[in-house]
Amino acid sequence: MKPSFNFFRFSIIAFLCFFIASCGNQEEQLSLGDVEKAEKLSGMSFTGEERELMLQSLENNLDRYKSMREYSICNSVPPALAFNPLPPGFSPPVQTGEKNFALPENVVLPDNSEELAYYSVAELSVLIKNRDISSVELTQIYLERLKEYDKKLNCVVTLTEELAMKQAERADSELSNGVYRGPLHGIPYGIKDLFAVKGYPTTWGAYPFKDQMIDENATVVEKLEEAGAVLLGKLTLGALAMGDVWFADTTRSPWNPELGSSGSSAGSASATVAGLVGFSIGTETLGSIVSPSTRCGATGLRPTFGRVSRKGAMALSWSMDKVGPTCRSAQDAALVFDAIHGSDGKDLSLMDFPFDFNAQANINEMRIGYFEEFFEKDYRGKENDLQTLEKLREMGVELIPASIDIDLPVSALRIILNAEAAAAFDELTRSGELDQLVRQNREAWPNIFRSSRFIPAVEYIQANRIRQKLAYQFNNLMQEFDVIVTPSYGGNQLLITNLTGHPCVVVPNGFDEENNPTSITFLGNLFDEATVLSFVKTYQENTEFHRMQPPEFAVKK
Repeated sequence: MKPSFNFFRFSIIAFLCFFIASCGNQEEQLSLGDVEKAEKLSGMSFTGEERELMLQSLENNLDRYKSMREYSICNSVPPALAFNPLPPGFSPPVQTGEKNFALPENVVLPDNSEELAYYSVAELSVLIKNRDISSVELTQIYLERLKEYDKKLNCVVTLTEELAMKQAERADSELSNGVYRGPLHGIPYGIKDLFAVKGYPTTWGAYPFKDQMIDENATVVEKLEEAGAVLLGKLTLGALAMGDVWFADTTRSPWNPELGSSGSSAGSASATVAGLVGFSIGTETLGSIVSPSTRCGATGLRPTFGRVSRKGAMALSWSMDKVGPTCRSAQDAALVFDAIHGSDGKDLSLMDFPFDFNAQANINEMRIGYFEEFFEKDYRGKENDLQTLEKLREMGVELIPASIDIDLPVSALRIILNAEAAAAFDELTRSGELDQLVRQNREAWPNIFRSSRFIPAVEYIQANRIRQKLAYQFNNLMQEFDVIVTPSYGGNQLLITNLTGHPCVVVPNGFDEENNPTSITFLGNLFDEATVLSFVKTYQENTEFHRMQPPEFAVKK
């Protein structure tokens, strides 16, 4: 099968017609002057004769739009076309059928049980499997911390305490009867509140949806339940997956509660780093895992597009949304990702490729690149990034200079996200309920949704054609390496890799002058999360940043 980039939202409204429709009473007949005025916003110019020929067609289109708007389209309904990140001739990772998570053989139970809040998933899994600690006890520890510290962090929308206790009791009962589901058995976690959970609100962080009930469990929730994990609560996100401002407050960074946690996976990063959950689930469309992980000091995995089901999750951009874990280490991220990846027969963007993680892979046999030009510029965290490069060299890694030599208008491709997001929340725009969102500035969704109504459908498709070229070119670069190291916000790599669908792991690598965390990012090849995670695990074995506890939330010894 020849892979291709298909283009979303064939029904995105043609620019000229919508502009005309929005300028006045649609019952009035269009005039040539209406068309001429609309041309200015599209950067086009037509002759009087051409406008006369267009007039009846534009009237017909308005009737079609009116007819379509009589039908309500649920956010969960995807377009009929799908994005495919695979370039021609793509060679998937070779399946070995073997996994090695290098779980510790023995873990000592601390005298102060609250210290377990900062144990890794790997360590907790051993304690639970050996029945040194019960899932109920562990769940109670996390619930108490959530209740105590959410007052400072504003990272929880809804505690799912009743569900958590039932799941923890089931986990303990199964274990006593010889049933062990794997490393996540009995491990408490939190999930970004854009995923549906039966019996609880799914607010999407926004006033218009704060009482929304969706009568299903998202696929990722189902997969984690099958793995034996325990859901503690639904964590905050910036309204409709932007930033850290939600309908009730601003989520805070555990390292500096005076500072927002960034977003949009705001609560996922904040709660994980503060030791309020064992791990969490977030999403990324354009930095929503990378950014809060950076601000809070978490280890975040943004998987390849098409790796984890988005069924039951709020859609923002059908061709860019990705689901991934936020953890305290790469090893933990690998354990969680192993449970949630793979097709479900519901999200048709998914593709099945192996995830044969080897925690003890020899990183000195890997080909490691770094975007040299990005490290040469002045930016926050540069000193820490350079120290990271030096640490890698000390570990025996040969760092090979790489460059994003792409002569394409990458920044312009942001209209793809804007157009799809505007389509996803079209009814919210037309109803006027956008006014209920807290943020109303030029960079916020209300303004973006409204202005995106004027993106011509032709330009949206042209942007996706350029995106195809971008994907091929960037993939050709990535295939020269196993991993590429980059500043997390270096150049335009964050936008590029979210457009091309490549995976990344973002990890803490120090602190700035104000004692706020900094991060560095490791990029991987399509569907090869195993290699980049194993590389990062080895890096973290040689550093301590991921083990540090924010002072205000650290366990008192």
